[in-house]
Amino acid sequence: MGYRRLCGLLRKWRNDAGMTQRTLAKKLRKPPSYVHKTEIGDRRMDPLEFIAWCRACKIEPSASISAVEK
Repeated sequence: MGYRRLCGLLRKWRNDAGMTQRTLAKKLRKPPSYVHKTEIGDRRMDPLEFIAWCRACKIEPSASISAVEK
């Protein structure tokens, strides 16, 4: 359940940043399938990927952790 919440937040942060999955994938230098699979929970991300995702969406990684914990 907690990981599903994270996936929803990742999607929300991307949308709030006004980016499509393709746009975010380009910023992260990953294929669009990486963003899609991460957002639907088919692919787990490591902490460094989380930080990169947050920064690409203009979210402070350390502050975003509290949103995930709620």
